[in-house]
Amino acid sequence: MSRVCSICGKGQIAGNNVSHSHRKTKRTFSANVQKVSFIRNGKVETGYVCARCLKGDKVQRV
Repeated sequence: MSRVCSICGKGQIAGNNVSHSHRKTKRTFSANVQKVSFIRNGKVETGYVCARCLKGDKVQRV
């Protein structure tokens, strides 16, 4: 199971490490997702939810 937010779909994105000499190498930025139990459509689900959705009250935790 990939680390993608169950609510908004936020996931991993790609970017660059940039050294002092400005050489670039590929890297990934992971989303801040937490494994939580929450209520969706009247049922309890377990899944990954990003911190923005948790803080923005888009999810009701159990």
